[in-house]
Amino acid sequence: MKYYLTTPIYYVNAAPHIGHTYTTIAADTIKRVKRMEGYDAYLTTGTDEHGQKIERAAKAAGQTPEQFTDVISTEFRDQWKRLNLDVDYFQRTTSPQHAKAVQDLFTRCLENGYIEKGSYTGQYCVYDELYVNEAKPGDPCPDCGRPTETVTEENYFFKLSAFQDKLLALYEENPNFILPETRRNEVLAFVRQGLSDLSISRTTIKWGIPLPVEGNHVFYVWFDALTTYKSAVEGDDLWPADLHLIGKEIVRFHAIFWPAFLMAAGYPLPERIFAHGWLLFENDKMSKSRGNIVRATPIVDVMGIDALRYYLLRETSFGKDGSFSYDALVGRYNSDLANGLGNLVSRTLTMINQYRDGYIPPKTEVSLTDTIRRVQEFYDEFDFSRALEEIWSAISWLDGFIVQQQPWKLAKSQAEGAQDQLDAVLYTAAEYIRVITALVFPVLPETAVKIWRMLGMQTPVADTRFIDLAEQSLESGQKVEPVSALFPRIESAQAIEKMKQLETEETRRQAALFGKEIPKEEPIGLTISAESQAPAASPSDVPPLEPEITIDDFVKIDLRVGLVKSAEPVKGADKLLHLKVDIGEPEVRTIVAGIAKAYQPEQLIGRKVVIVANLAPRKLRGIESRGMIVAASLPDGPPVLAGFLENIEPGARLK
Repeated sequence: MKYYLTTPIYYVNAAPHIGHTYTTIAADTIKRVKRMEGYDAYLTTGTDEHGQKIERAAKAAGQTPEQFTDVISTEFRDQWKRLNLDVDYFQRTTSPQHAKAVQDLFTRCLENGYIEKGSYTGQYCVYDELYVNEAKPGDPCPDCGRPTETVTEENYFFKLSAFQDKLLALYEENPNFILPETRRNEVLAFVRQGLSDLSISRTTIKWGIPLPVEGNHVFYVWFDALTTYKSAVEGDDLWPADLHLIGKEIVRFHAIFWPAFLMAAGYPLPERIFAHGWLLFENDKMSKSRGNIVRATPIVDVMGIDALRYYLLRETSFGKDGSFSYDALVGRYNSDLANGLGNLVSRTLTMINQYRDGYIPPKTEVSLTDTIRRVQEFYDEFDFSRALEEIWSAISWLDGFIVQQQPWKLAKSQAEGAQDQLDAVLYTAAEYIRVITALVFPVLPETAVKIWRMLGMQTPVADTRFIDLAEQSLESGQKVEPVSALFPRIESAQAIEKMKQLETEETRRQAALFGKEIPKEEPIGLTISAESQAPAASPSDVPPLEPEITIDDFVKIDLRVGLVKSAEPVKGADKLLHLKVDIGEPEVRTIVAGIAKAYQPEQLIGRKVVIVANLAPRKLRGIESRGMIVAASLPDGPPVLAGFLENIEPGARLK
């Protein structure tokens, strides 16, 4: 049985960061689970390297597009090797094999009557590689909020409008085609509104795969990039994919464009698309512009890859947005890995070495069938957090069992049956560890290999299958190895300081890949956003203080913590953003803020801000604004939003 899964094909406008790592670790985990279920599982990832944005990035870095993409693609490939991610196929969209597959897909769609030639004049977002229908010159992109550019060119169009009913039938007949349910509902609503034909070629750029037609057409990014999933395994009899694992921001391209392209060409469709949520940094969306990108390698250098894998998959319900925090990372490590799994393994094997000369005692009846079944079910639902919770429940039970049985006392006891009881306790503990190790292997592969070896197992843990796990058991008389530390406790402040120091070094190294240089004296901190990096003000720049007020005046101002739920430009007003802000009331508030020139909409979503909550409502551009967002600024300088370094709930009052 084959199981073929893919990550997104990562765009090379950025070097690898923890968002890329999150998806790829999840895919690697799923692959390991599927192999435990008896599948021949294969994982594809790769890099998306074409488009106008890459042309411009290469030019800014003083390189050709070929040189630029070679460097960044190598970064991704090396990252996955360094993190011990089990990738089978790494496909670049610049490979000749891929170009051939894209041209084949186009030819089949053309011959089947689903592509026609036309012309396009309208707005185009370079950042998202997206044509924006019904937009006017200067209008922002609806996805990222950046200004669109007006383009006029001859294009080839894919007849996406012909697939509305076919796609709706697909979603209806296959309710698990798009998961989770929230993403499925989003796609259904979008398709039901009607679909427009899609431009799939460009003539104004050169960096792309040429169409097999006359003229200077190159493929538009999505027709090119999506085909990577198929081109990567061309000739290996693995298509269709069983799973496309993606981030929620690209679900429409995968769940609408991709199946329509395949239907038009007469190719089989993927079985499932799963769109997970964003990984936020302490509740704020990570972005280059905010300066809060986190990279995986500094964390791995300090804490190890399994610590990062465990945190990412345990802390968040996969599918929903999750939040990365250094404090939470170290806390999980010390409580769950050092004090939990690591301590349990060390205690158990130390007692076997000490009380039974390192040999597994005679067998006793131990059953973990229900635990194995529940963990496998959670893994199959991609509910990694609950699978790990189930495993740690077994760890907790065994800890309590050892404390209750007190084997250290049994070892000294001369009472009748005491040594038989000690054998039963030690065998039970060792058998629990065998099963726990196999169950945790998909998430903690390096740690599982170490524990498996210490147990004296002769076959690799990677060869373990769920179906055999409950049927097999430890052999009596098996020799265990000396104990080695798995997760030494970490001092939080020192570890976090070291990770941030390495993050600074990695940020500078990656910036150099893009032809940028960050001076060594310039601080790089994850609590400092790019918008706030303005030159220091001289005393003459600082405005004079307002007249004094009394405490009675101040307490009339009700300042609240607000969480920005959505943000979008106000049409016809280049300085205004329309925000929806949660301040702990039953309904979110509408606030119009004059910060559009300093902040893009996507920078604000998920951000905590300060709101003047009791300001009288007023209408701006026809929108009633109920409150005011607090920002600092100097004369002629951009506004900088007030915020929080520590976690605080929406609605909390500032005093």
